[in-house]
Amino acid sequence: MTDALKITGLSKRYEKFDLKNVSFTVPAGSITGFIGRNGAGKTTTLKSIMNLLHYEQGEILVFGENMLKNELKLKQDIAFSLSEINYYQNVTIKKLTKVTSKFYKNFSYETFNKLCAHFNLDQNKRLEQLSSGMKVKYSLAVALSHNAKLLILDEPTSGLDPVSRAEITDLFVDLVKEGKRSILFSTHITSDLDKCADHIVYIENGEIIFTGKKDELMNRYAILRCEPEAVTDKLRGCFISSKEQFGQIIALVKKNDAIEKPGIKVLPPTIEEIMQYNEQG
Repeated sequence: MTDALKITGLSKRYEKFDLKNVSFTVPAGSITGFIGRNGAGKTTTLKSIMNLLHYEQGEILVFGENMLKNELKLKQDIAFSLSEINYYQNVTIKKLTKVTSKFYKNFSYETFNKLCAHFNLDQNKRLEQLSSGMKVKYSLAVALSHNAKLLILDEPTSGLDPVSRAEITDLFVDLVKEGKRSILFSTHITSDLDKCADHIVYIENGEIIFTGKKDELMNRYAILRCEPEAVTDKLRGCFISSKEQFGQIIALVKKNDAIEKPGIKVLPPTIEEIMQYNEQG
């Protein structure tokens, strides 16, 4: 099956930052989480995919077709949303949708109205009256109303309360169930990825340091909770990084270096722990 998105050798230069040879895929029917610190290159990559900024080199294929050569056609099947809707804050949902719908040949008002009812979105409300969670739901309602097959979302759960975040991640899982849609979303709330993502792309200082199945990333590492007297110099040499907490030493190690014995407990890591300890190390 053709990948929903394939990026090869994407590079972009700024005065103080470079996007360096970024390559990864978003498999069809997958939820791919895009992680990295603020300033690591996530938004630059997403904007490059949508041809919203000029990049020096690289190739971007959407559904197997070159994005630059087939931009207008391919964007009919893409939904793109930055972390915040910052335009026309004093316009109602109804009026904004009337304008937005004209860009999509397959926009269905019947679907949009059903989704607004499902999300409890009042179409007579202005954007400035919507909470962050409702703005995300509005973006998704528009995306699904033109039957987008690839959703590219920048920090869609940022600023949401835990209940709203759970609703959004549950919705993502439902959207890809049949294998007809794919989602790429950047986030710094890595616990959301624990719940819904099956693939991870990890970017650090403009370079991809991991891309693949989430389980593959999780199986690379382990967390050790150690009593200080149980930590030998040899074991300490295996630490990617560590910290002291509540009288214990907690460290991230490669899974092959994780051995449970008296004074040392081996635990599976979260994505947040992998990212946090890697960045510190």
